Amino acid sequence: MGGSVTLKLATSLDGRIATAGGESRWITGPQAREAVHRLRAEHDAVLVGVETALADDPELTVRLEDWSGRQPVRVVLDSRQRLADGCRLVATARDIPTYVVSTTPPEPRLTAAGVRVLQVAALGEDRPDLRDVVARLADEGFGRLFVEGGGQVAGSFLRCGLVDRLEWFRAPIVIGGEGRPGIAALALSALADAPRLRRIEVSQVGDDLWERYERI
Repeated sequence: MGGSVTLKLATSLDGRIATAGGESRWITGPQAREAVHRLRAEHDAVLVGVETALADDPELTVRLEDWSGRQPVRVVLDSRQRLADGCRLVATARDIPTYVVSTTPPEPRLTAAGVRVLQVAALGEDRPDLRDVVARLADEGFGRLFVEGGGQVAGSFLRCGLVDRLEWFRAPIVIGGEGRPGIAALALSALADAPRLRRIEVSQVGDDLWERYERI
């Protein structure tokens, strides 16, 4: 059973998600953030990397005034199960299903809090095999995956050719080369190797630009 992957980026015009010091709230405006919540609501699961989870302590929930539907499952790529005990994702794991994707056996402290640890195959440097991650989540019933970050995670999904759709929100600011990139290095040796997508829609949300792409 396979799954579909949507990657979301919210960046400056030059593709940065934070300053060099890590400041990132809020790059995009309230209308763009509302659109992101509506996109979350269309998916079965929302995924981030552990660095984002540790730095931002996100809820990864749908927060809309008119929303009364189910919440998407939260997924954290966390090979060494570093997710903190007191973070929001762990604290609410019994209310909203929360998965930690690891390459090691489940940590009792996480499972005791209600977190579901999904052990998957490992690639180099003990990173989870993303193809295995997508397949395993689909087997769990979460076939529509919404990937929110950070830069390493975005780069990894693009390198693996797993991104079916890209939702890119660009704010009208420029951060510069010292800022943190929205997409980490792709290790390309030629332009022919670059991931290619087709732009299917462009719209303005508040002061920001929303570009939508799909895989060719």
